[in-house]
Amino acid sequence: MASRTGVPKDAWEVDYEAQLNLLTAAKSANVGRMILLSAICVQRPLLAFQKAKLAFEEKLVGSSIDYSIVRPTAFFKSLSGQVERVKRGKPFLLFGNGELTACKPISDKDLAHYIIDCVEQDGRKNRILPIGGPGEAVTPRQQGEMLFSLLGREPRFRHIPLALIDAIIAGLNLAGKFIPKAAPKAELAKIGRYYATESMLVLDPETGAYGATATPSTGSDTLAEHYANLLGGKTQNERGDHTVF
Repeated sequence: MASRTGVPKDAWEVDYEAQLNLLTAAKSANVGRMILLSAICVQRPLLAFQKAKLAFEEKLVGSSIDYSIVRPTAFFKSLSGQVERVKRGKPFLLFGNGELTACKPISDKDLAHYIIDCVEQDGRKNRILPIGGPGEAVTPRQQGEMLFSLLGREPRFRHIPLALIDAIIAGLNLAGKFIPKAAPKAELAKIGRYYATESMLVLDPETGAYGATATPSTGSDTLAEHYANLLGGKTQNERGDHTVF
């Protein structure tokens, strides 16, 4: 389970309290193992939903139930928000130079297979399991280049300075002191900034650096194939609250 928006109220009610209720029920039913779908971004918890997820992870680890905590990198759908705008001839939007972050995207299918395998693989018992998709890590710029290549067009980018995002966050934080509805928007802006500056890869706690080679891979589905299927109308991207652009 996960909150749909990631704003503080939803995060603590769902990512923590609802999960805790489920853990209590699992104990009462003598469940042998709990497999938790978490997120790799809890390695550097700066946002409410990350802190809520991490708080429940700690409860699960400290419980009497065996566990497998799966921390996937970026989902395909989370990296597909600009497919339609590029298809319409607009430039691909980049934060900074587009190379501040990287990830190993993973498909829903490959992640599902990985989670199911946790049921029977003792090597995944009582472990925290970061996982990404196949291949090399990709930057936002490379994601844009993929799209333009699939469309047979020259890449076009528009760069958004991080200072602009910081200004928006500051404005919404100020407005939130007087207008309650502005506070959740400020949190959403902070979430956007986080993903614009933090890689979805394994974090080295000693150096503070993210490592592509340290991030395990699984499956066979690639982001390029997903983009091709979206552009060709073979699949749809139901993103809902995951929409950023």
